[in-house]
Amino acid sequence: MRQVMTKTILMQRPYNFSAGPATMPQEVLAEAASEMLDWHGSGMSVMEMSHRGKEFISIYEQAQADIRELLAIPDHFKILFMQGGGLAENALVPLNISCSGTVDFVVTGSWSKKSLEEARKYCSVNVAANNESDGHTSLPDPQTWKISRGASYLHLCSNETIHGVEWHELPDLKAMGYDNPLVIDFSSHAASRVLDWNRVGLAFAGAQKNLGPAGLTLVVVREDLLDRALPICPSAFNYKIVAGNQSMFNTPPTYAIYMAGLVLQWLKRQGGIAAMESRNKVKAALLYDAIDKSQFYQNKVADNCRSRMNVPFFLRNESLNEAFLAGAQRHGLLQLKGHKSVGGMRASIYNAMPTEGVQALVDYMLEFQKTRA
Repeated sequence: MRQVMTKTILMQRPYNFSAGPATMPQEVLAEAASEMLDWHGSGMSVMEMSHRGKEFISIYEQAQADIRELLAIPDHFKILFMQGGGLAENALVPLNISCSGTVDFVVTGSWSKKSLEEARKYCSVNVAANNESDGHTSLPDPQTWKISRGASYLHLCSNETIHGVEWHELPDLKAMGYDNPLVIDFSSHAASRVLDWNRVGLAFAGAQKNLGPAGLTLVVVREDLLDRALPICPSAFNYKIVAGNQSMFNTPPTYAIYMAGLVLQWLKRQGGIAAMESRNKVKAALLYDAIDKSQFYQNKVADNCRSRMNVPFFLRNESLNEAFLAGAQRHGLLQLKGHKSVGGMRASIYNAMPTEGVQALVDYMLEFQKTRA
């Protein structure tokens, strides 16, 4: 049965450019399929296991070890497996580390704006910088930020999935003369590039971009920030309690953790995060180059902050949008429609998107242009 299921899944599939839940490595899907009914001779699917049983504990411990190794997370950070996605963390971060004080926000798109509005419920907020005036197509220079002295932390979204802007280098608040911890929402680029943890106090990510299926949320938090939760913070979402119980204060998202573990093993087989970063640079350059050389398509994001994960682009003649999407579907290029708030197209090219998929998209774009120009 295992061989038949694996063979079926590894057949040529369409290329899925969804922003999330996103495409998964085919090897991972095949392995999960082969283990669905019986994980390693246990007689159980992972879905059926007790989260406190030895079988699942081994899965959990391996996933913890692999993510620490792959992301080079220092020992003084705790790795939490939680639920609720990035949107829930918009509330859980201020509940855990704001101390009801002031929190600074750098607003660079839809997701950082959502984070700001949610945090208002639990603390005072200060907009240190905002790029709304240019349509969220550039990033504000950190030297211009209006940072609050003694703020509980500064929040930024290091990759805006909708608008397609990315901080390729995180700001160094210490070098700027501030002790405020930096909190990053790195949902859409986690595990896609090397990260300097010396500049980070807390990072969170929904898994459904680069780490696995929806349902798992990764929180990486510096130990000195653990004991700051507000009294109203629910126990199941209190970072200190979750850390103290090895992410098992309540039943964790067991199957999503298992799937993330398979993805992490796949990443190791690819050569690790540095290798993925190099590959992601090549993929992004391939697509941006095709857009920039064309008079038919356009990307509005400044060159120095274009996302390597999410590439929004527009047909200059937007009356052709539906025809473009219909043709893409016929060519096996799926979920290219842009977010409803900005329109146009969007290609999400996460770790699991092969270079061949990006090339297939570029080939189709050039073909469509020739027939419609």
